[in-house]
Amino acid sequence: MGAASVCRMVVTMLAMFMLSSTVSADPEMLQDICVADLTSAVKVNGFTCKSNVTADDFFFAGLAKPALTNTTTGAAVTGANVQRIPGLNTLGVSLGRIDYAPGGLNPPHTHPRATEVVFVLEGELDVGFITTANVLYSKTIKKGEVFVFPKGLVHFQKNNGKSNAAVVAAFNSQLPGTQSIAATLFAAAPPVPDNVLTTAFQVGTKEVQKIKSKFAPKK
Repeated sequence: MGAASVCRMVVTMLAMFMLSSTVSADPEMLQDICVADLTSAVKVNGFTCKSNVTADDFFFAGLAKPALTNTTTGAAVTGANVQRIPGLNTLGVSLGRIDYAPGGLNPPHTHPRATEVVFVLEGELDVGFITTANVLYSKTIKKGEVFVFPKGLVHFQKNNGKSNAAVVAAFNSQLPGTQSIAATLFAAAPPVPDNVLTTAFQVGTKEVQKIKSKFAPKK
């Protein structure tokens, strides 16, 4: 291999290393711990550090039991992110638990700041994600199996079985964020104009208003 080829390879490897370092989901930590001060009025990219740290800042028991699934979609998400575990601040990871009643759906949504990996605790789920080329990758997963949803891509999970199902989800961000597609478009405040939605979905104004009414807060 010539000197020019070696030089190109070294430059390519350095570029890949620099790229991988700069596109991580969360900024790198600069100290051992930076427990989030969730009450601070100071706005930074993340949370400011608090001084009175205890072991409870790194603890959360909320994933131990199933959540109630008597929701409109038959699924319930319990987050274990920095808002529940302040000690996760600057660590770049978080968890969640999703419980599904029979027929329950975690509707199409995205996580703009993280890739998601789910591990099936019980039951069986039909899962999938859609690429920017509109290709659907889907699979049925059952207890003990794992599926990955790439960062930022629309994805879903559906329990088509006759028994309850549950997963634990892992994220490479302390606060991955969630945008549910339907709620984002039909329940935004202020609302997305009807003529935007009628053109996008090729339906009439009455259909758009009917869908918006289903997402309106109950009085």
